[in-house]
Amino acid sequence: MLDDIALERSPVVANCAMNRERTLKGYVRELGVDVLAEAGRRWLDLCCGTGRALTEAAAANPRLEIIGVDLVDHFVPAPASLHLVTASITAWAPAGRADLITCVHGLHYVGDKLGALTRAASWLTEDGLLVANFDPRSVRLPDGSPAGRRLTAALRRAGFTYDPRHHRISLRGHRTIALPYAYEGADDRAGPNYTGHPAVDSFYKPT
Repeated sequence: MLDDIALERSPVVANCAMNRERTLKGYVRELGVDVLAEAGRRWLDLCCGTGRALTEAAAANPRLEIIGVDLVDHFVPAPASLHLVTASITAWAPAGRADLITCVHGLHYVGDKLGALTRAASWLTEDGLLVANFDPRSVRLPDGSPAGRRLTAALRRAGFTYDPRHHRISLRGHRTIALPYAYEGADDRAGPNYTGHPAVDSFYKPT
């Protein structure tokens, strides 16, 4: 298993093309929400790729503050209302809360996926929305088996909603969440997930 530093140097993560050039229309299709309607005053997009969708949103609503975060700094030119940050979402944190937090297919390449979700939940405003693509089968126990129904049940108890048909996880409203899992490391040799692209499996010990 790899730690976060080694994982972020992995070709599977560094060369990921899943969300590099996705448009705003593509965000709406992948996440199943009207991004501009949900964004409120501040939108935080994790694993934003080049930021193309964010520039479209900034043009449509110049008053909207938008922050995009990605591990690779291959960003498009950004208007003043768009802030693009090169960082790992497992280490970076925003200065304030957001009305909308999104992550389009980015969690597939994150080591501590559950940690990323719980941290993002704490960055929401009281009525804010978190929505992301998520594959529970990429969360594994130390013996390599999927965490399965116990994981999805724990997520639901914490307030998350999971849509298995569209592989989406969401949560409404700021909260502090502690899930009963301890992160142990990741495997970048997991192979393709439901998207058909190579992804990363994350290993957790139940607590």
